[in-house]
Amino acid sequence: MKRRDLIKYLSVAPLAGAAVGTGIPGIAEAAAAAPALAKRDVIKELGLRTFINAAGTYTTMTASLMHDEVVDTINESAKHFVMINEVQDKVGEKIAAMCKAEAAMVTAGCWSALVLGTAGVLTRMDRKKVALLPDLSTFEKTEVIVQKTHNVGYVHALTNTGIKPVEIETAEELEKAINSKTAMMWFLNSSGPLGKIKHEEWVAIGKKHNIPTMIDMAADVPPVENLWKYNQIGFDLVCVSGGKAMAGPQSAGILMGRKDLIAAARLSAPPSGGNIGRGMKVNKEEILGMYVAIEKYINQDHDKEWKMWEDRVALITNSAKKVDGVSTKVEVPPVANHTPKITVSWDQTKVKATPREIQKRLQDGSPSIETMGGRDGIDITVFMLKPGEEKIVARRLQEELTKAAVS
Repeated sequence: MKRRDLIKYLSVAPLAGAAVGTGIPGIAEAAAAAPALAKRDVIKELGLRTFINAAGTYTTMTASLMHDEVVDTINESAKHFVMINEVQDKVGEKIAAMCKAEAAMVTAGCWSALVLGTAGVLTRMDRKKVALLPDLSTFEKTEVIVQKTHNVGYVHALTNTGIKPVEIETAEELEKAINSKTAMMWFLNSSGPLGKIKHEEWVAIGKKHNIPTMIDMAADVPPVENLWKYNQIGFDLVCVSGGKAMAGPQSAGILMGRKDLIAAARLSAPPSGGNIGRGMKVNKEEILGMYVAIEKYINQDHDKEWKMWEDRVALITNSAKKVDGVSTKVEVPPVANHTPKITVSWDQTKVKATPREIQKRLQDGSPSIETMGGRDGIDITVFMLKPGEEKIVARRLQEELTKAAVS
């Protein structure tokens, strides 16, 4: 059959195929007989290295893996058009209710939440001011107060809006620093134990002077209660990453807090233009995926999850300590990444390898395993492991330590 004739035939095949019992099969029969197309594996196609994540939710390692419910939500919502502001409205209401906040919005990561939240404080609902950021030359309020121990790289998210950080250490210095230029007081939660002013006092001083307070708690769940703890303490804005322990889209985050400040923040966010946040787009799939992720995270059995982590830790530590000269220490960071962390160290007269060498051998093995390293040992976390991967980590770690051990 010529190609031209075949095309003509196919155009009537649905009818002809049903009527003809012999000869060339109809479309339905042909489709049924055709082999299914192989699913495309782009990671393999590009030659990318995949690995077991025994390190943690680091951005460079693509943070966490989304649950099936989140992926299904993303895939299904990708098939439909909806108005992005309506998605933000509905999802914001749901997240705010779950986290005991007045209002909420999904942002392009925690950094975006910091920028947009600060922008909202500076402009409120004045669209002319929105268009001016980061030029604050005509603004009265241009300063954000921050504790010295909190004044680290993440403050650059705030300076994107044009503000000037004002560094203080004590409550007395804070009181003196507040003036007519003070727009906001910013608290970095991971540095909380290092600062001289704690959460409640920070918020109380802010309220005393009618200065909005913002907290950056990017990686600070678990515990799950932190999702509403800082709203209840009284912070006016709370910023959190979505793609870490909550296992939402990596590029998503949440800004929640006072209703008027969230509304103001949205003026500097997409889909609006002519503002500093236009490039911080978060698509409908990410917004809806983040909603499902946080809902699942809040409602899961956290005690059961912690017991699972402890079992994984026990397996890995027991395997490592079977090698002479190896010791382990388990600790839980007090704030950020509040999950069990194993530090594996060894007597290098008995195990002839540096921590970096063992770390590299785990990376180069099959399967590849990522850990974090230090001068005195390697650090392993278990909360990003898939079921069963703790056995692989335990076996491979013991193997590499055994190979390096002096016989």
